[in-house]
Order: sequence, then structure tokens, then C-alpha cells
Amino acid sequence: MRDSHRRLPHRHPEGKWFFVTWHLHGSLPHALYPPREKLTSGTAFAWMDRYLDTTRLGPMYLAQESLAGIVVASLHRGALLGHYELGAYVVMSNHVHVLLLPRISPSKLMQSLKGADLRNRAVRHGRRIVSWGSTGETFWQAESYDHWVRDEKERERIAAYIENNPVKAGLVQRAEDYGWSSARERRRSAETSLGAADTNVCATLTNPAPPKM
Repeated sequence: MRDSHRRLPHRHPEGKWFFVTWHLHGSLPHALYPPREKLTSGTAFAWMDRYLDTTRLGPMYLAQESLAGIVVASLHRGALLGHYELGAYVVMSNHVHVLLLPRISPSKLMQSLKGADLRNRAVRHGRRIVSWGSTGETFWQAESYDHWVRDEKERERIAAYIENNPVKAGLVQRAEDYGWSSARERRRSAETSLGAADTNVCATLTNPAPPKM
């Protein structure tokens, strides 16, 4: 199924993982889009992602740690609400990549990902963005890219692509060093688990259990 109001195809078979990308309003001007009839959806995505990674023009609001953190928190909130199962993700300065398994309809899913919750939370945290409330523009660009994942091998490949985006963009040398991604979150989780294990070992050595009588 195609949405005639958008430039990229939006097919949504049930029970499949989805790779979704969306970006800030104004970060990819319509005048720069390549002709639709000359590119496949995959080629169009590659062009779009390369442009977003390399451009120094347009809004870069998500480079602010406060806003990037709100986006990450919103992704986790959607998972807690049961809208989807959250897989790999990364929040770049002007766009977001997410791999997820939808639990609600695709239209409601995109509303959850790009809806008013992020805006309201940012305002409550005192983050002033020019396009919110003063110019009438939206925060996110209407167009997005999504791709349903065919099998586990493709899911692993896409997850690696997402987490390596900051490396490819030249921001960090290792995926886990980038602050706003599932790779960093997984590293923190591992460090926390290791720290807890070390604490338990130290406690056992310091306070050994009494011998059984």
C-alpha cells in the first residue's frame, strides 16, 4: 500500500519488525528530493540518510542533550505503553532511526512516535524550539521512511546499521560511545550488571556465610 501524500512507500504487514526513520522539519527541503520515478525506495532512503548525516544546514535540535534524552525517554515510554517492542535505535542531530515490532496499527504507531508527547514534555522541561508555537510549523517532517523486516538475518543487519550510524557519520569511533543509542544503553546495562556482580562478590568475601553445623 502506498500513501500518495508521501514520497516513500509505507507497507505494513502484521507481525513484522519495522525499520522506521523520521527527521526534523526543514532538515531535508523538498526542493532537494531526487525525482521519485528515478529511485527505488531503498535508494531514496540511502540518499536521504547520507544527506542528513553530512549536511550542516537546517535544524539540529536533537544535538541538544536535553532534547535527545526526551526523544529516548519517549521511545521507551511507547514500549512501556505496549505500542511496540523496542529494538535498536539512535537519535542523531536531525533524524531518528528505530527498529521496532508494532503492537498497534501503523497510523497510531507513527502518531505515538512523532506525536504531541515529545512536544509537551519538552515544553515542561523548558526547552524552547522556534518552530513550536511561534511559526506554526511542526517539529517533525511529514515524510518518513519505513521498511518491514523480512527475516532475522535482515533484522540483525538493520540493527547494526542503526547503531553504527554515529560511527559512519564520524561522530564516534565505537557505536557504544554515542550517548543516544541502544548500543550505549546496552553497554550501560552491562556495566551495571558487572558492578552489581562485583559488589556481591565483595560482600561475600567481606561477610562470608557461617559454616553449617
